[in-house]
Amino acid sequence: MRDVLDEVYPWYLAGESVGLATVVSTFRSAPRPTGAAMAVSESGTVVGSVSGGCVEADVYEEAREAQATGRPVLRRYGVSDQDAFEVGLSCGGTIEVFVEPVSRRTFPELPEVMASLAADEPVATATAVAGPESGAGSPGRRLVIWPDRTAGTLGSATLDGTVTVDARGLLDHGTSALAHYGSAGQRQGEEVAVFVGSFVPAPRLLVFGALDFAAAVSELGGYLGYRVTVCDARPVFATAARFPHADEVVVRWPHEYLAEEAAAGRLDDRTAVAVLTHDPKFDVPLLATALRLPRLAYVGALGSRRTHLDRLDRLREVGLDDDELSRLAAPAGLDLGARTPQETAVSIMAEIIATRWGGSGHRLTATEGPIHTAAALDERPEAGSRAASRT
Repeated sequence: MRDVLDEVYPWYLAGESVGLATVVSTFRSAPRPTGAAMAVSESGTVVGSVSGGCVEADVYEEAREAQATGRPVLRRYGVSDQDAFEVGLSCGGTIEVFVEPVSRRTFPELPEVMASLAADEPVATATAVAGPESGAGSPGRRLVIWPDRTAGTLGSATLDGTVTVDARGLLDHGTSALAHYGSAGQRQGEEVAVFVGSFVPAPRLLVFGALDFAAAVSELGGYLGYRVTVCDARPVFATAARFPHADEVVVRWPHEYLAEEAAAGRLDDRTAVAVLTHDPKFDVPLLATALRLPRLAYVGALGSRRTHLDRLDRLREVGLDDDELSRLAAPAGLDLGARTPQETAVSIMAEIIATRWGGSGHRLTATEGPIHTAAALDERPEAGSRAASRT
């Protein structure tokens, strides 16, 4: 959604009514995740995708209709194997797509949202996608939620208050979800469906060790949407010229830098740490710091199995217990038979992806069941969530 908004905003500023289609729920092997979006300008230009091609033509027509009539619509697409001319998905999944007209009239808060995105400020949009034709929760009504304020309304103070609490919970985790509420704004009910789209700063990837492997990991990490930091204590190696794909290159002792970032609140449960140095004087204090932090998504260290056994002994000597050591992914990466720095980077990033989404790391030909696992990203009952994903 975020990339699509970057394309939509100039059309919006030019006074256009943009047809915006957003995936608000998925079931089984859906081709795109919740929050995926497609937009159509008044001239017919298309950006983004909601299905990777399966239903784009039909969604395009729905977007043009929303532009012309000003009315939003919620469409459901599933398997269409009975009629060759029927619009549907070929992957076996099901998606619900909310199509709406976006303009200065229908979304006056968009400039504030875009300012927050530019400033890396967390913000969520809560849009009613199903409900009564008029009044509280009617489709198209919108509430924008920040950690400390709100703008807009879903039509009633009660509904706004309930959704604000739930949206802030989702925003803490960087997740988006479709939630259902009663007509009076209570969580027990089905009359109103609200899609909460969360926009949070990109997850961080901290790469320690200014090596050729680090250059490959930083490039691939940036491609996958991470904000990448390369850190090394040696200024001759840790230079921006050597790591052009990193967002920042830091010359510091790694464990000191990690501890300071944690103390400043700049690490969270989406942060991945890749230790590539192969040097105990860097690795041991750094890993001891990392494995004692409660909120990291991944801590991996490169090296041979012999190196890893020696590293474990050194970490036990500085006081780490078995529970803390169990959080360490080492040797880092999946078994791909990787040889080059680029192949090794794919192996490490593949393990980070598998850890994030609960993947097995096995070949799909050797597995059964749904390809996309249902990640339990927010299990709190107050979230009212029926489907959740990161955006």
